[in-house]
Amino acid sequence: MATALTRTLLETLIGFDTTSVHSNLALMHFIQNYLQQHGVDSTLIHDESGEKANLYTTIGPQDIPGVMLSGHTDTVPVAGQHWHFPPFELTAQQGRWYGRGTTDMKGFIAVVLAAVPDMVKQSLVMPIHLAFSYDEEIGCLGVRRLIDTVQTLPIQPAMAIIGEPTSMQIVTAHKGKLAGKVTVTGKACHSGMAPLGVNAVNYAARMVVWLEQLARDKQHNGPFADGYEIPFTTVHTGTIQGGTALNIVPDHCEFVFEFRNIATESPQDLLALFKQYANELQQEMQALDTGCRIDCRMTSEYPGLTTASDADVIHFVRQLTDQPGLHTINFGTEGGLFCQALGIPTVVCGPGSMDQGHKPDEFVEAAQLAQCEVMMQRLVALLAEQPVSSQADS
Repeated sequence: MATALTRTLLETLIGFDTTSVHSNLALMHFIQNYLQQHGVDSTLIHDESGEKANLYTTIGPQDIPGVMLSGHTDTVPVAGQHWHFPPFELTAQQGRWYGRGTTDMKGFIAVVLAAVPDMVKQSLVMPIHLAFSYDEEIGCLGVRRLIDTVQTLPIQPAMAIIGEPTSMQIVTAHKGKLAGKVTVTGKACHSGMAPLGVNAVNYAARMVVWLEQLARDKQHNGPFADGYEIPFTTVHTGTIQGGTALNIVPDHCEFVFEFRNIATESPQDLLALFKQYANELQQEMQALDTGCRIDCRMTSEYPGLTTASDADVIHFVRQLTDQPGLHTINFGTEGGLFCQALGIPTVVCGPGSMDQGHKPDEFVEAAQLAQCEVMMQRLVALLAEQPVSSQADS
């Protein structure tokens, strides 16, 4: 069973509504004050508005690289979901702790913070770096500012553990993601004179069908990657809005889409093909009215994670957990950015399952948090005994 301190910290973290549309500063100030109470100074790295921030700190020696524990503080919305439990209060029931962010991923952050008193009490021979970010849920946006700051530091982490929910299994790979938004501008007219207008919804629908055909092609023809539950690049349309009334030919429609690519496939190549098709449709529209157009822009992108099976970070984390195998996940993390921008070998390993994430009545099992506590205890004990080597394979 997880400790009382972990529960208290998680209860406090859940109480902050850090849905990505909101500020996370109240939560970050709480964490900063908590760390200060244990003699740990930390740095906040704000966004342009000053309403959100990352947090970075080092516990232990300041002149050598160590192990970075990373997590994001933002959550997905609860709007439109039917909850049986209050989403921003911690509810314990039958070994499960309910609340938005319990599994994705405030549970991990609570366990890390609960281990801080032990971290500062020990004479660490290698440091522990804490890195908490904002706006991960909308495209891994906030962590990029944290990475920019870490790149300027004289000492950078040797390796990273991202505590996304993996049921405490060691994950070494996940897909990349490219998200985009399409805006179609047509020509309005009365629906009784539809051939004189240019129906933006219809043209958007043709593009959505093109994406669906691409999705089917990937599913049936690949390329494929071993180890994934869904071993091919997926293509998905998320939302679409257009039109104002049935008797008006719509002059506006927009939708958002994404590619989640395996390592051997370039999402930029897929985007180029999509834009080529959009250009063909735009020419067709402009033959009817020159004011018509299709705008397609990328809204976010992050790389996948591929950590070599012989990387030191894997050997190290295996000493912290009783999970011997290596796994992949179908959702993304900030790990690919750490590898790409900082050259930090990275694994994903944390409590809970994404089967419960992003859903009403999100929960994490207390037993999973207890396993994560054991991992933190072993981490502190190991870093107090011997240094961690660095390997750039990722």
